[in-house]
Parts: sequence; C-alpha cells; structure tokens
Amino acid sequence: MPHPPRSTVTLRDVAAAAGVSVATASRVLGGSSRTVAPEYAERVLAAASALRYTVDASARAMRRASDAITLVADDLTTPSMGMVVAAMERQARKSGAFVTVSSTRGTPDKQLQTVRLLRGLRPRALVLTSGRLQSNALEEQLFRELQAYEREGGRVVIVGVADEAFDSIDLDNHGAGYSVGNYIANSGHRKVVIFGGSHGSANFSARVSGFIDGLTSAEAEKPLIQVVSCEGNRQGGFDAARALVERGLEGTDAVLAINDMVAIGAMSAFRAAGVKVPDDVSVTGIDDIQLAVDVTPQLTTVALPLADVGTMSIRLALATRTQPTNFTARGNLVIRDSTMPRSR
Repeated sequence: MPHPPRSTVTLRDVAAAAGVSVATASRVLGGSSRTVAPEYAERVLAAASALRYTVDASARAMRRASDAITLVADDLTTPSMGMVVAAMERQARKSGAFVTVSSTRGTPDKQLQTVRLLRGLRPRALVLTSGRLQSNALEEQLFRELQAYEREGGRVVIVGVADEAFDSIDLDNHGAGYSVGNYIANSGHRKVVIFGGSHGSANFSARVSGFIDGLTSAEAEKPLIQVVSCEGNRQGGFDAARALVERGLEGTDAVLAINDMVAIGAMSAFRAAGVKVPDDVSVTGIDDIQLAVDVTPQLTTVALPLADVGTMSIRLALATRTQPTNFTARGNLVIRDSTMPRSR
C-alpha cells in the first residue's frame, strides 16, 4: 500500500502506524521532557521514518520557551535605563541568550497587559524595572500573573524595588539621597531646595526622604528645606529652576535634584538666567550618567552601580535556584565642580 504524500502525513498518521496515542507520538517527536517507554519511542520513530514524517520546526519552537529575556520597563528613553539595558545585553550574549525590551510608562494596566502577552510568547525570563512597584506590594493581578508565569517554568527578576516573592535587586535610593543631603548640610549650605520629581514613584520618594534625613541629621546647623515637584527629566529640571529664579532665589544656596537629568536641566536654566553654578547655587544629582562628567561644571552626584545591576539581573534570570534571592545595590557620593562649600 503506497504511503500518503509527505506533505499530507500528520502526527495522527504516525501514531496510528505505531499503534500508540497521538499524545505519545507528540512526546517522542516534539522533544517533550516527559518519559516515554523505549519500545513505544522506537515504534514511533520507525513509523515516522517509514512515513517520511517531518516535525514542524516552527510549531515545535512555539511549544517551548525561547532563549529570550524580556525587559519590561517604565521608560526606555532615560540614560540610566540605557546603562542597565546595555549591561543586560552584554551579559545575555555571553550566556547564549538575548534581550528584548518593552516600555509600559509605569502604567499598571499596561504592565498587566504586557506580562499577560509575554506569558503566551514564553520568554525564558522577565526582568521588570519599575519605580512604581511598592516593596512587597505588587498590584494583586500583576502579582498573580508573575507567579503563574514562574509556575509555567519562567523566571521573574524585579529591579529597583525589593519583593521577597521573586528574585530582586533593590537600589538604595534612600541611602543615595542621604549621602547628598548630609554632605550639603555639612558643607555649609543653609537654604536648600529639593527638585523632587512627580508623584507616584517609589524610587523618587525614597531619594527625597533620604535628602531630608541627610540634611537634618548633619552635625551642622539644620538648613531650611523646600521640596518642589517636577517631571523627572531634563525639561522638568529646567522648568523648576526657571520658576525658582522667577520667584527669586532669596538666599537659596543649593538645589538637590532626584536624578542627573533633572540636575542638568536645572543648571541649563540657571546659566540662561545668569545664575552661576556653584558660585551662586550648588547643584547635585543622583545616578552618575555619562552626561554628569560632560557638562560644565561637572556634576556632583551619587554613582549608582547601574551597569552592575543590569549584569546581575541577567545572572539571576539564568541561574538555578529554589528560593528567591534579594540584593541591595548601593551608590557612592562623587564630589565634582557643581558644588562648593559655603562659609558662614
């Protein structure tokens, strides 16, 4: 009896010829990790050979997890995130994997939709970087989606906040702010304005809290502190500084920005208004992006180990473990030309 044409041979044909179920034939030919008795496996392989059955490679690829590690981030356009992503890509390539990226703008609905979609695409691991996720308080639906993804064999790494349910790398944002505030107070600054970013960011809130604690914990006379909300980007810093100048500096001698881009925007506005940095006002940032040393004057800031965080996130995503691992990444104060001591 002639065999059916090769293009029409199905898995059901192979199963029938081997005298086994379709499920058993699928496990043998689809590379399943489930064990099939040797005699059945031999019969399936012999039938597939006789019928000239060819496994659909594209369908098989869809059934198994890929080597992709997907980064789900609030914003992929910031220099600090660029440092994290570059390090992730370098480490992934060394490990034979690759990185794909997706931006959610920190919107809870978009985060949930993205994770649900990615569960269907089955990347090897998900790395979430979000300053809007509170420690141990992931939004309930998102939390369930991430847990379900791990039950299906994936891995989750949270970057930027700590969560004991998953592998996580927490940035010590409070400590970064504290070191800046303490230095500014001890160097004689007495009227300080904090450009604190927009509401809703756990990372920015921690930095502002750290600024205030550092300013008030110094051994020197406690300074007057004002907190101004602004967008957490260069334009936000520019607008906040311009508004401050228009209202009148009134003795303000330091501006502490929640990141380097806000600080750089503020210095640009001060320069346009004829306010000299650091002679008239000291300016600080946090992150230590490349622009921090490219601007004039070079920016006093806290160097966070962003590249190390990117590298570690990939190592965690690919590592074998039974319990979640939690790390805290701390920064170092780097004093440059945008600040100067005040004599009293």
